[in-house]
Amino acid sequence: MTFSQGSSDPLRQAGDELADATVAALFARGEVGVFNTLMRHVSTAGAPLPDGLPGVARDYLEATSAPPAWVDWAEMERARLFFIDNNVHISTALSFASMPACYVVPHVAKLLSATHSLKYPAKRMAETGQFTVYLMQPDAFEAGSRFIPAAQKVRLLHASIRHHLQRDDLWDTRTLGVPICQEDMIGGQMFFSLTVLDSLHRLGIHMSTEGAEAYYYAWRVVGAMLGVDQEAVPKSLDEARAFMDRYMIRHMGPSREGAHLTRQLIDLYEDVVPGTFFDPVVSALIRHLIGDTCADWLQVPRTRWDTLVKAVPHLLGVLETIEDRSPLGAWALDRLGHLTTVFELSSLTRGRVMHYAIPEQLKKDYGVTDSVPPAKRWTPPAATVSP
Repeated sequence: MTFSQGSSDPLRQAGDELADATVAALFARGEVGVFNTLMRHVSTAGAPLPDGLPGVARDYLEATSAPPAWVDWAEMERARLFFIDNNVHISTALSFASMPACYVVPHVAKLLSATHSLKYPAKRMAETGQFTVYLMQPDAFEAGSRFIPAAQKVRLLHASIRHHLQRDDLWDTRTLGVPICQEDMIGGQMFFSLTVLDSLHRLGIHMSTEGAEAYYYAWRVVGAMLGVDQEAVPKSLDEARAFMDRYMIRHMGPSREGAHLTRQLIDLYEDVVPGTFFDPVVSALIRHLIGDTCADWLQVPRTRWDTLVKAVPHLLGVLETIEDRSPLGAWALDRLGHLTTVFELSSLTRGRVMHYAIPEQLKKDYGVTDSVPPAKRWTPPAATVSP
């Protein structure tokens, strides 16, 4: 598939027909509050839907209760094992590369700033971490799992933001396209898959081509469940690179909202890390993973740790070599990674479960209309040259 401005422009005018219709009906009938209240009790797949649930919501939940028919379950299991092997590194990449990469796209930063949840940055980070953990459970798509209800709610959350911004004339659709349009949803899929893989490579993590491809495949499945048009989604990592290069060249740049969200992110993780001595590591790691240009746009401060952080791949390389050569070492490092991920998630959630509710209104104080062995390691696809 060839990605060009001609192929991307129509994606900026497309939302998610099913979710958009569901949310519009809920708001028109004044049923959003009832839906949010009842859906707090729907947290596992296969659980009976509560009495009193609006009919349009029941229809939506039934229509989206199963993964796509084309899912390759063997590939999904490879993705799960890849996640287990690299969970702490993936969590690092999601926090310090994927999220800042979203903020580098000004209109995406503006969208994120428009919701109540970004007033509390821990909430969005907790939701992202919890969502990924749910996805990578062995029973993620079976009865009793938490992933499918989470995906259903996130899809409606996106539709509700589109609804608010368009209904209240808070978004320049002519210039920016539909809020959370198909192109941006595909871009988000790239941030949480390809950007993570790029970051693992930059950190010196050993990973096979098969593992990288499986992880990317898992996020294609996620995209399908979140309403992303799979006909437009890159099918391979090479195609993903071509899309991502085109997307970032079209849209990336500095913005007030991007800098503000990044500052919130840095403050959040500086609070998670005990003491203050290691606080500059947060900024240094973000700068290392997204590069100086993007870091400068986001006003990531330069620190005394910027040079030291560049030694992280060498340290991780030693640990990865131990893991490759010793089954006991692999078990110990995987267990440590699991515990680290659990600690980070528990610190962000404060032990609570994130419910992904539909916001009944946007922030009143924000004006959106203001402008394996080394020889087999995976290497990122080469950057493409846009015509």
